[in-house]
Amino acid sequence: MSDLTLLGVFIPTFFFVSITPGLCMTLALTLGMTIGVRKALWMMSGELLGVGTVAAAAVLGVAALVTQYPEAFLVLRFGGGAYLAFLGVQLWLSRGKVALRIGEEDLPQPHPLSLATQGFITAISNPKAWAFMVALLPPFVNLQDPIVPQLVVLIAIILVLEFICLMIYATGGRSLRKLLQNSGNVRILNRIAGILMISVGIWLAFL
Repeated sequence: MSDLTLLGVFIPTFFFVSITPGLCMTLALTLGMTIGVRKALWMMSGELLGVGTVAAAAVLGVAALVTQYPEAFLVLRFGGGAYLAFLGVQLWLSRGKVALRIGEEDLPQPHPLSLATQGFITAISNPKAWAFMVALLPPFVNLQDPIVPQLVVLIAIILVLEFICLMIYATGGRSLRKLLQNSGNVRILNRIAGILMISVGIWLAFL
């Protein structure tokens, strides 16, 4: 199979994997609703770093360590899930830095490092991300050729596709925010975002 033919299969395959609703896309939708697309870019940066890490590990065989030490992975999953669920409760109650409030635009905003960490942990502790990468990525690597250049190109494509999908979801969340952003519907918006965030937390912990 030629390189162009291989890419012709690789790109739509991973675009479909990325665009499918999941933990990271739901998180992007939620943050697009509450803090806006621009601030959500910090979460996306962490998420993309996490996706790149998982992809590299899947090809290099590091993923085997995850199965050998499941206890450490469980701590990461439950800790990340509990934190996201806590943020969801804060959203439901219209409290915290992520919640949307009319007339209070000058309130402290989430720290960029906190958002980036949130995205990174969500990406690397997502079992489905590992499953997809381990199952789908290695077949596109030709072991007869140098692995590193191939890996760099494939991961770059994955990250571009992932970023496009994150932006689609975050922009959708921003659009929903505009529809509901008035004094009567802000609480509804926060509760929708809170339910989504709690769902992401439970999903992450118990998937």
